[in-house]
Amino acid sequence: MNIDQNGNGSNRSFIVEIRDVQKSFGSLHVIRGVSLTIENGQVVVICGPSGCGKSTLLRCINGLEPIDSGDIIVGGISVKEKNRLRELRTETGMVFQQFNLFPHKTVLENVMLAPVDIRKMDKQEAKNLARKLLDRVGILDKEDDLPVSLSGGQQQRVAIARGLAMHPKLMMFDEPTSALDPEMIKEVLDVMRSLASDGMTMIVVSHEMGFAREVADWMFMMDQGQIIEGSPPVEFFGNPSQERTQKFLSQIISH
Repeated sequence: MNIDQNGNGSNRSFIVEIRDVQKSFGSLHVIRGVSLTIENGQVVVICGPSGCGKSTLLRCINGLEPIDSGDIIVGGISVKEKNRLRELRTETGMVFQQFNLFPHKTVLENVMLAPVDIRKMDKQEAKNLARKLLDRVGILDKEDDLPVSLSGGQQQRVAIARGLAMHPKLMMFDEPTSALDPEMIKEVLDVMRSLASDGMTMIVVSHEMGFAREVADWMFMMDQGQIIEGSPPVEFFGNPSQERTQKFLSQIISH
C-alpha cells in the first residue's frame, strides 16, 4: 500500500522515501510492500500490534537490517549504497527498546562518545552539550554514574540524550516510553516536541496512543507487515477508515 501524506507537492523536501520494501527472515515475511514518504520536519508515529514489522522497518531505515527488495532513501542516501551506510547512520539517531549503553562508561561519557569520536567535536563542547541534553531529559544529577546503577527508565533517558547528541537530521524512537516511569513520559514528550519545533524529523514506533495524539503530525497503522492506513491524528483517532485500525484502537485505548 502506498501512502503519501503530502498530496502531490513535488516541491516538498522528503527526508525519507520508502519504496515497495520487502523483508523476510527465512520463511517469515515481516515487511510486505511498504511504500511511504516522510517530509522533512514531520513527526510520524507508527502503531500496530506486536510483531507486525514496526521495529524491523525502523532498523531497515538506518541500514541495520538489509532489505530484500525495494528501496529506502534517507536524506538522498539509499540504504543499498553500502559504502555510504556510515554516512547515513551519522545523520540518523536511533533509540532502541533496549538501552544499549556502554556499561563501563559514565552517563556523561555515554552521551559524549559519538560527538567526539564521529563528529570530532571538541571535548568541552561535547561535555556542555551532553549536560544540556541530560538536563532536558531530567537526569543530569546522574552524569557521573555508571549505567548499572540506574533504573531502566533512567537508562532509556540517557539513550535518548545520546541519540540527540549527534544532531541527527532524522531521529527514530522504538517504543521510547516503554521503559519510562509514568511521571517521566511528559519530560521526554517535551524534549521531542521541542525537537519537532526546531524542524527535527522523527519516526516514533509506539503503543502510547495519548503520546501519539499529542506529538504526531501523521499516524500510520501497520498490520502483518503492511501499512494499512495513514492520516493525521484527528482523522486517525476520530474516524479510522479500516476496520482493523478501529479494532486495534478500541483495544489499546481501553487499557
